[in-house]
Amino acid sequence: MLKLPVRLPENVAGRFYVDSRCVDCEVCRDIAPDNFKRIAARRYVIVFKQPVNPEQESLCREALECCPVEAIRHEEP
Repeated sequence: MLKLPVRLPENVAGRFYVDSRCVDCEVCRDIAPDNFKRIAARRYVIVFKQPVNPEQESLCREALECCPVEAIRHEEP
């Protein structure tokens, strides 16, 4: 049975989030450290702060595009 990726519960509410495909590769944290953080006990990353300005928005979009497993998602409001 195919297991679909799900939004990780530790993500803050908002447009950007990380799903269960995350492999804790550090790419998103390197690109947007003000918005992504590691949950060490779970070995994955979450969005702990939604972007609050155009620069952070751009960095979150870059992280989404660079994620090697496509675990970063974006929902339009």
